Amino acid sequence: MNTLSLSSGAKEMIDKRDFYAHPTAVVESEEIGEGTRIWHFVHVRKGSRIGRNCNIGKSSYIDIGAVIGDNVKIQNFVSVYKGVVIEDDVFIGPSATFTNDLYPRSFIWDDEHVVSTLVRKGASIGANATVVCGLTIGEYALVGAGSVVAEDVQPFALVLGNPAEQKGWVCYCGRRLKRPEEEDANGAVYRCEACGKTVEIEEKIRKDNRDV
Repeated sequence: MNTLSLSSGAKEMIDKRDFYAHPTAVVESEEIGEGTRIWHFVHVRKGSRIGRNCNIGKSSYIDIGAVIGDNVKIQNFVSVYKGVVIEDDVFIGPSATFTNDLYPRSFIWDDEHVVSTLVRKGASIGANATVVCGLTIGEYALVGAGSVVAEDVQPFALVLGNPAEQKGWVCYCGRRLKRPEEEDANGAVYRCEACGKTVEIEEKIRKDNRDV
């Protein structure tokens, strides 16, 4: 087991876990899943939770109370603050930014100011994107690099820009979907030209984004 910088009382429990942490990492959490890798200069706060087979990139910060699911890839220089919940199979690009306070003041801070953010299963957030707190990023959605997300993102949606706007739909594999293969009153079925998988988009979601 590598030599870690640990909070008092945490070392015995962490030593029983089968994960890797670089010697420069500060690991205080007692809840880190098997197969997870934690790299240079990462700080994982006590009370956070990281699932199995995750990759936490250099100089990332996982705050008290942050929750990360299984198979999550967090690139370098990402801060996951209290109130952020990241489900399984999510990708977070380098230097992406989360927030957790809608009315920040340096002289006013307590748990009542924490506003939650949910990143659903399979979603991807591009490099240098900013996610305003209080939002849900839907399953398998794709947030483009440098985007500023200020509204909920629908499942399988592609959003770009500042503020981020929906520009289309994407497949499970991340490739852009084109014309629907089937349409009816309940929604549409798209077939990915890259991987061949089909994606169903409910009619209510399509109506809200008719321009794309």
